[in-house]
Order: sequence, then C-alpha cells, then structure tokens
Amino acid sequence: MNLTLFGPPGSGKGTQAGFLVRHFGIPQVSTGDLFRSEIEAGTPLGEQVRTYLDNGDLVPDDTTLEVVGRRLAEPDTAGGVLFDGFPRTVAQATELDRMLARMGRRMDHVIFVQVPTEMLVSRMAGRLTCPRCGRTYHPELAPPRRANRCDVDGTGLVMREDDRPETARRRIGVYLEQTLPVLAHYRQQHVVSDVDGTGPIEDVRSRILRAIDRRRNGRDGSRRPDGVAEGGS
Repeated sequence: MNLTLFGPPGSGKGTQAGFLVRHFGIPQVSTGDLFRSEIEAGTPLGEQVRTYLDNGDLVPDDTTLEVVGRRLAEPDTAGGVLFDGFPRTVAQATELDRMLARMGRRMDHVIFVQVPTEMLVSRMAGRLTCPRCGRTYHPELAPPRRANRCDVDGTGLVMREDDRPETARRRIGVYLEQTLPVLAHYRQQHVVSDVDGTGPIEDVRSRILRAIDRRRNGRDGSRRPDGVAEGGS
C-alpha cells in the first residue's frame, strides 16, 4: 500500500504520518530525510544535492526522483511506503507514476488533511520551539509545564519567524498554491480522500483510517478506471 499524505502547515500531518507508519508497518519516505542521508553518506548523488542546497536552489526533479527511486529499490519498501512532502509538483507526480508502474506498483491512496486557514493560523501563531531538541509548544493548545521552558531539557523557548501570524498565512498560501495541482493530478486517478483535520488528534486519526479502510475494502460506492473501488471521505 503506497500512500501520500498532504496537509498544510499546522494541519497535524506530521503527527498523523508518524502514527500511520507504525500502524501499517511501512517506512516513511521523506525527500528531506533522503537528501540528508545521501549527504551524510558522502555519495556522489549527495554531493550533487549539497551543491544545490548550499546555493539556495531547489533540487531538480531528476535528482529528486533518482534519490526516491533508490529508496524504493530497498527491500523494506516492498510492502508499501508513506510519502511525506513528495511529490511536490505535477511533473514529479507524473514521473513517480511511471517509476511505480515499472516496479509493478502504483499510488494507492492520497490523503488530504483539510483545516480552515484561520484555524491553521491560530494553531501556528504564537507557537514556541525548543532550539535544542526541536519540540514545539503553544501557549493555549500545548503549553509547557514551566513558562517558556522546554519540558524535556529546560531550554528557553523561542518564537521562530515562521510562527508569526503574517508569516503563517503566507506559508499556508504558498503550500496550497503548490499542492492543489498535484492533488488535481491524483483526483483524475480517483485516489484522493479529503479528510476533516479539525478536532482532537484521535478523531482525525480515526477519519483517516476509515478513509483508508473504505478504499481497501471497496465500500465507498464508486469505481476506479481499473475496477478498484474509489472514493473520498
């Protein structure tokens, strides 16, 4: 089962991704993690990636896809993967389709976690981060036990520029502008489920699992072109 999880900043996508990889026993494929691994290993491909990143450039699609292809060739991906932050463009999605087809696989399910913009801004604005361990807090939604101190290591918390309201709105807008065409690509394949991302984490998790279960068991009432049942939530 090959899944892709989309969700704007503040949607809780990262939390849900962590649960899904544990629940289904499949590895998470994140291009950011793959780039770091190649760089740390000192591979020729990693040196290419480092050059682009050091220059502040986006890693080209062909290089990104080569990194992803190498990961998909590893044995632990045989039972499926959860793609995180990939594909980012329609060109990447199209080439990923071809890559999976050559392996006798396909994108089985795309989950889009939907949260209203103002709720996302509320979640992100005022968020505090531990500069040492990276754990995040929120004065109202997830306050630290001690004011402005990390629960894990006691480090003073800081507010990143990314977590200011005006920056949060801009980040959300950019994400949606980039992501909606990719979702449209997969909607044509009838593999997208829109999931309500509001409410407690456990409720969102249950909605995602129900959407996946409906697709896997053909209980959603519509059909993919290849005869596999399809639908959304």
